Amino acid sequence: MARLMKEWTIDALGAENLKITERRVPEPGPGEVLVRTTAVSLNFRDKLVLENGMGMPLSFPFVPGSDMAGVVEAVGRGVTRFQPGDRVISVFDPTWIDGQKPGTARHPTSFALGGLNPGVASQYVAFPEDWFVAAPESLDDGEASTLPCAGVTAWFALVEKGHPKAGDRVVVQGTGGVSLFGLQIAKAHGAEVIVTSASQEKLERALALGADHGINRVREDWAERVLEITGDHGADHILEMAGGANLGKSLQAVAVQGRISVIGVFEGAEISAPVTPVLLKSPVIQGIGVAHRRALQDFVVAIDRTAIKPVIDARYSFEQFREALAHLDRGPFGKVVVEF
Repeated sequence: MARLMKEWTIDALGAENLKITERRVPEPGPGEVLVRTTAVSLNFRDKLVLENGMGMPLSFPFVPGSDMAGVVEAVGRGVTRFQPGDRVISVFDPTWIDGQKPGTARHPTSFALGGLNPGVASQYVAFPEDWFVAAPESLDDGEASTLPCAGVTAWFALVEKGHPKAGDRVVVQGTGGVSLFGLQIAKAHGAEVIVTSASQEKLERALALGADHGINRVREDWAERVLEITGDHGADHILEMAGGANLGKSLQAVAVQGRISVIGVFEGAEISAPVTPVLLKSPVIQGIGVAHRRALQDFVVAIDRTAIKPVIDARYSFEQFREALAHLDRGPFGKVVVEF
């Protein structure tokens, strides 16, 4: 008798259309692995995809979610990287293995899971083996599920592109998943970390996590305060999470020839900033579209060696997927995870 599994799907755009559906557990084809999902980590992107598709031609019924942890249950013919019983996590964009990102200037692409590729809010997935990497041994499945997007985005920005050194001044905007990973990664490299937030309570929690300074961006000019803290040196690296006109504040705060990693779009998809500090400071303004698989593998090794622990604000059950998505609107401190 065929085994059945449950998954969350939509038949039309809109989170209100989410429902649990059933279908047969897939069989792994040649080169594929069948993975039993144990945890899914949610990103703000997941809400945007459900609400408006983010301009992608989604195939319905559509399964949301890009970040998962699970256990290999079966392997197809020709699989060499995994065997049954292995713990794995997904790769955000499985077409990007290393080096230059696929796509052209006219058609830049991201074949991410839960978008142009299938999502992971399913009890089982059968994907090519190249779509997974081994999970870190030091994390539980819920923690491991936070690495494929939020964790490796911070790693890619700070380590792969930024090459931090001890004593660097790093500004982390906000206290979401990417930001708190950035805090921990920067501290692991000996940096002085400044966190900005609109919540004093979250700033206190960030300081307890290891941040050196906290700035309440509602109560004071955060860019001016960064300059005061650093004796006018400015920030060597800024994780720009807001987008919009906030990029101008980041340019005010960045050091001469510092780096701004543009990651978030919370203040809008259009960014704006004055040109004068760009010309006078010559900063690197780097867009970060998550990371390639090799960087994720490097990050897994670093996780096990540095004992970095992802910050999870709440864990929900499979049946509480809608509630978990709603939690994102409340501005979680760290990550929101759905466990199966």
